[in-house]
Amino acid sequence: MIFLAIVLGLAVALLQYGRLAFTARAAPLALLRALAASLVVALMLDAPVGRAHLPQPVVALDASMSWLRAAPACMAWRDALDSAARLGSGHWTRFGDSLRIDVSRAEPGDRLSSLRPVVNNASATGQPAVVITDGELDDGELVAELPRGSRVIAMRCTSGADVAISALEAPRTLLVGDSLSARITLIAGGAGAPPGRLALRLDDGLVATSDIPALAPFAESSVELRGVAAGAPRSAVLRAIVRAPGDVEPRNDTLAVGVDVSRAAAAVFASTAPDFDAREAVAALRGVSSLPTRAYYRVAPRTWRTDGALASVSEADVAAALRDAPLAVIHGDTALFGPPRSATRGSLLLFAPPATDQGEWYAATAPASPLASALATLPFDSLPPLDVTPALPRADWQGLVTRRGSSPQSTRVALVGWDAPRHIALLGAQGFWRWRFRGGVRAEAYDAFFGSLYDWLVEGRVDRRAAMPAGPLVRAGEPVRWHKGASADSVVRLTITRRSATGRVYSVMLHFPDSTSIAESPALAPGLYDVTMEGGATVLAVNPSRELLPRRPTARSGAVGGAAVAGEAPTARDVRWLFLVAVLLLCAEWLLRRRAGLR
Repeated sequence: MIFLAIVLGLAVALLQYGRLAFTARAAPLALLRALAASLVVALMLDAPVGRAHLPQPVVALDASMSWLRAAPACMAWRDALDSAARLGSGHWTRFGDSLRIDVSRAEPGDRLSSLRPVVNNASATGQPAVVITDGELDDGELVAELPRGSRVIAMRCTSGADVAISALEAPRTLLVGDSLSARITLIAGGAGAPPGRLALRLDDGLVATSDIPALAPFAESSVELRGVAAGAPRSAVLRAIVRAPGDVEPRNDTLAVGVDVSRAAAAVFASTAPDFDAREAVAALRGVSSLPTRAYYRVAPRTWRTDGALASVSEADVAAALRDAPLAVIHGDTALFGPPRSATRGSLLLFAPPATDQGEWYAATAPASPLASALATLPFDSLPPLDVTPALPRADWQGLVTRRGSSPQSTRVALVGWDAPRHIALLGAQGFWRWRFRGGVRAEAYDAFFGSLYDWLVEGRVDRRAAMPAGPLVRAGEPVRWHKGASADSVVRLTITRRSATGRVYSVMLHFPDSTSIAESPALAPGLYDVTMEGGATVLAVNPSRELLPRRPTARSGAVGGAAVAGEAPTARDVRWLFLVAVLLLCAEWLLRRRAGLR
């Protein structure tokens, strides 16, 4: 670039002075113009103006256990070790769960494949990195953030036939003798998956089975299994197990979750006019609490069906279930069973949509109420419209106010509540399902709205346990998330005992700061754990790491990186005084031209 800048500078000088450039009178002026023009071109091109002293690249070896998945005879890991020793001259780092110096030849065992520590270290030191991996990085897109001069060396094993269970969706609380529905997601490896058989077990009892077809490479399939929850009330383990001939990786064939089996329903939902709102409200009730829930839908006059199995049930049985439930929700015609306050004994939510279309009303504000702390953060300006009942009765508090247009007079209250003698709420609107269906922040707003409403109705104390697992699945290598339960303290102590020959016991302290209902504890090894705490106990199932699940490679061999690297040759724009020199040269040329009588 410097040579190009000089050539262009001379060309500018010759264009300006022509033959005069070779005379004694104008030669110094032409030289000044050539120098100034060369500097300007060099600054425009940001040409290097010094020598580069690039540092030796850091060698980072992916130590995740995905190297050994479904390929016990593959030599890729040994080749990766040899490459790391050769390129790093005997010094290299390993990354996965963490970044550390480890030059041993131990087999990979990390339960994560995170490149972030490598990127952070390279950015801090300015050293390029050579990343040796099997290509299955959790955050492969981060290779672009490495310094210039970095590269990736991907060594993959040839995959064998493999089918794995990647997800298990099921209620956290099951009712004895009630229907159980679970959705299982299967994923195939790089060589596809043979046909097999899928089973759902509750502890040692078989709930349901299904044949599964062959899958193409990296294809996914979702299977729904239905059965009946049997046995005595207890904390149990729900397992999905897949078996297929020729499957080379058995460690990803089972997925488990901890559930509670109860004999009595703690929450009853009855809808006289089933719609999207009713369906989503039931899902929210089951999702935000650990309450055993039964739902009933009226499909015709005096004809009721249970949620899930659609078994027939009498209207008298529905009325009895509402009367005995600690938490009752009546959707639609709230007076069907008589005066609602007389027809129920526990906390009550009356979900009463308007009888006729009232147009579009938009959630606007959350007045002071027991729900205000959660509802005040709703993204009111981006929520879909609701259909709101014209007038609700006076109550102890108002939870949600809606507005039509920009006029402050066009407002309607959509939610009111009473605190005594028991918790009762009246929700006079419909269309909340649009919030959930739109996804993103709108779906989060739906969860926050109904979650806070249900939490207030049950006061967070129906389940007397101090904390419960928050996530649907727990995997090795990932922190365990806990949801605060009935405890009023900000610190909850857990005793976690592993079901194994050693019976190792862990004592864990969970800290719930103010206004926070989620806490985390350190990751645990795969296995089953009995957890005891203030108010009760539960079972925790920790599944094998995600590294054992087949997935498409996210990184390929080649040069990567775009960030600055230490020791690069300085460029013209980095030398700030060159701008001043160019200006001074042009000024000197102008002064000398005037003195020489040139314009």
